[in-house]
Amino acid sequence: MRVVALISGGKDSCFNMMQCIAAGHEIVALANLYPVEKDELDSFMFQTVGHQGIKYIAQAIGLPIYRYPTFGRANFREKYYYPTESDEVEDLFKLLNTIKERENIEAVSSGAILSDYQRIRVENVCNRLNLISLSYLWRRDQEELLNEMIQSSINAVLIKIAALGLETKHLGKSISEMQPHLVKIKEKYGVNMCGEGGEYETFTLDCPLFAKSIVIDEYETIVNSRDDIAPVGYLRFTKVHLQEKDNGDLEKLTLSERLKTVLIKSPQDYIAEIIGPELHDGCNLSEDETDEHTCENNSLKASNSGQFHPPSPMEILYEEEDYPDTPMVNRNQTGWFWFGGIVGKHPDVTPAVEEALEKLSTLLQNENLRTSDIVAVTLYIKDMSNYKAINEAYVSWLGKKSPPVRVCVECPLNVHVALDATAYKENQDSGDKWACKRHTMHVQSISHWAPANIGPYSQAARVGDIILVAGQIPLVPGNMNLLDMNIKRQCRLTLRHIDRIVKAMDAKLRDIVQGVCFLTHSNYIADARKEWERRTRNAIVDYVVVPNLPRGAQVEWCVWAHRDNNRFEYEETGKCVANFRIAIRRRWNYENNVSAIVCYMSTGSSNSTGNLTTEASLPSMELNANELSEAFEYLLCKLRKDSQSTNPTCNLRIFYKVGSFPGPNFLHDVLSKFSTQNLVITIIPAIHLHNFSTLLSICGIRHE
Repeated sequence: MRVVALISGGKDSCFNMMQCIAAGHEIVALANLYPVEKDELDSFMFQTVGHQGIKYIAQAIGLPIYRYPTFGRANFREKYYYPTESDEVEDLFKLLNTIKERENIEAVSSGAILSDYQRIRVENVCNRLNLISLSYLWRRDQEELLNEMIQSSINAVLIKIAALGLETKHLGKSISEMQPHLVKIKEKYGVNMCGEGGEYETFTLDCPLFAKSIVIDEYETIVNSRDDIAPVGYLRFTKVHLQEKDNGDLEKLTLSERLKTVLIKSPQDYIAEIIGPELHDGCNLSEDETDEHTCENNSLKASNSGQFHPPSPMEILYEEEDYPDTPMVNRNQTGWFWFGGIVGKHPDVTPAVEEALEKLSTLLQNENLRTSDIVAVTLYIKDMSNYKAINEAYVSWLGKKSPPVRVCVECPLNVHVALDATAYKENQDSGDKWACKRHTMHVQSISHWAPANIGPYSQAARVGDIILVAGQIPLVPGNMNLLDMNIKRQCRLTLRHIDRIVKAMDAKLRDIVQGVCFLTHSNYIADARKEWERRTRNAIVDYVVVPNLPRGAQVEWCVWAHRDNNRFEYEETGKCVANFRIAIRRRWNYENNVSAIVCYMSTGSSNSTGNLTTEASLPSMELNANELSEAFEYLLCKLRKDSQSTNPTCNLRIFYKVGSFPGPNFLHDVLSKFSTQNLVITIIPAIHLHNFSTLLSICGIRHE
C-alpha cells in the first residue's frame, strides 16, 4: 500500500516506517504537526519537542513532507473520540486529507505502542478518510522493542526527560547509551522502557532509511522544573546540518533497498515461534513435544515443516426441516441479558439479515435496551460467500462505535442466518455491589500484536470479571493473511491471539472458563484439543465441525474468561438414558453465581472425553421425546446445582448433527415443555460433533 508516515522525529515513528517497508508497503510521504509559537505543547497526541529538526528528517530520507500547525488542544478527552471542533485531532484530519488528495495514499504509519488514547484517534481519522492504520509497534514488549530498535541501527537521542531516575545530564545521550540505565529505572520505578508513559522523548539522528545523517551543531537546554527528584527539561535545536553517508550512494537506492543490509523482521518472522517447540506469551508446550522442527534464523521461510495438506472433504448434509422461528430473551438480576432463537427466513440474504436484526431490535426495545448495550453476537450463516453482504447489513444496523464482539460461522442451515446475542446494562437499582462498567477493545490498526478487525466487531469486551472474546482465526497479524500451515500450527497461532487479547483485558489464557472450537473437518479435533489442553486450566471446550469459516480458515475459537478463574471448581459427571449416554463437564466459581457446562448426548459407544473422532455410521437408535426430556432435566439440574436463585436464567446453545438427530423441530417441541424454566435457547445444525457417536452437544451458562 501507498503509505504516509506520521513522524514526530522520535525513534518510534522511524522504526514503524522500517516495519512498514519490511511488510511490503511503500512510504511515499511524511506528515508532521508542529506547534505555533512554542517549542513544546501540552499535547495528549503529538510530540512537538524537536520540531526544528523535522524538515531534516525528510531531507535525510528523500521524501516530501507535509506539515500543519496545531495548538495542541484536546477538547474531547473521552476514550472514544467524536469529531470535535478545534480539537488537535481535527488538525490531523486536515493534514491527512490534504495528503490523500495529493499523494493518493492508502494507509497511515504511526508509532503508537501502548496509548489507546492516541491509537483510537488515529484510527478515527483513518476511518473518516477510508485509510488503513499501520501501527506495527502496538503492544510490543517495550524492553524487547527498544533492543530491537538499537539492533536495527536506529541512532536516537533523548531530547526530553520527565521521570524518576532521569536527569538533565541524560539529555543528548543515545538510546543505546541509556539502555542499561533504563532497565534499572524500569525495575526500580516502573518506568516504561520506550518512554510510552511520557518519561522521555527522542529525536532520530540516523537510521537505515536515512541517506544522510543529522548532526545537531548547537542547542539550548530548557529546564521547566528543577525538581531534585524528577526534573523536567528538553533540548531546543538552534543549528542543524546534514552529513553524507557512504559517499552519497544511498540516495540512489529505494527505501526497501536501504533496509537490505539491516536485520529487520517481516510479519512472518514475528510468528516464527509457533513452529518451534516453545510458544511464548504463557503458552509453552511440554518438553516432550518431538514432532516439531526448530526454526532456523528465526524465520518461517527457512522451514519446510508444518505445511498444510487438507484432508478429503467431509460430506455436508443440510437441514431440510423448516427452521424454528422462536425469538426469545431473558435476563438476570445483575443486568445481563441473553437473546436466542432469532432467524431470518427471507429467501434473499440481505433482507434475511435485516429481518433477523429487526427481531433482535424488537426484543431490545421490549427490555428498554439500546443497540449499544449489546456486548456479543454470534452469527450462524448458510453460505460464507455472502459474508460481505451480511457485513454490510450488520454494519448499517449496528454502527461502528465500540461494536460488540462477534463470532461468525457457516452452518448447514436452510435459512440464510440465525443468531444469538448477549447484552449488559448497568442495573442502577441494585447498587454499587453489582454495577459494572463495560470496557471494549476495538483495535483496527494492523500490527504484529493480534489481528486487526476484519469485520464490524471488537476483539474483546469486559464487564466486571467476565471477558468475552471475538472469534479468532489463524491470521498473521502483520499482513492479515491466513497462515498456510497445518492445523496444529493454525491452532497455536489462534491461541496466541486469544492469549494476547485476554492479557490486554487484564486476564490470561488460563482464565478461560468455556468455549467452542469450530473446525472444518473432524480430523482436526484431536490436534485442536491437544493444543488447547496444554495451555488452559480445566477450561471446558466443545468441538463443532461446520462447513466453512471466515477467510477460509480451518479453525475458529470462541471463548469467554473470568478474571477469578483460579477459584473455579471442575467436575465430570454422566448418566445413561435408555441407550444413550449423557456426559457433562461443569465449571463453577466459589460463590456459585457463575456456572458453565458442556454436555454431550451420544450413543452408548461414546466416552466422556470424546477421544474418538473416526467417522462411522451411528447405530440405528430411535430417540424419543421422553428420553430427550430426561436428558435436559439432568443437564439443567447440573447447571443449576446449588444456585442462589429458585429459577435462574440459563443460556443454552444446542448443536445437533444433521442426519443423525431427529431435527430442530423435534428439539423445539421437547424444549417447549421447559417454557417456564427461564431458558434462552439457540438450536444450531452441525456436520460433525466432538466424536462419531455424538449426536447432540450443549454449551450452557448460568450467570446470576
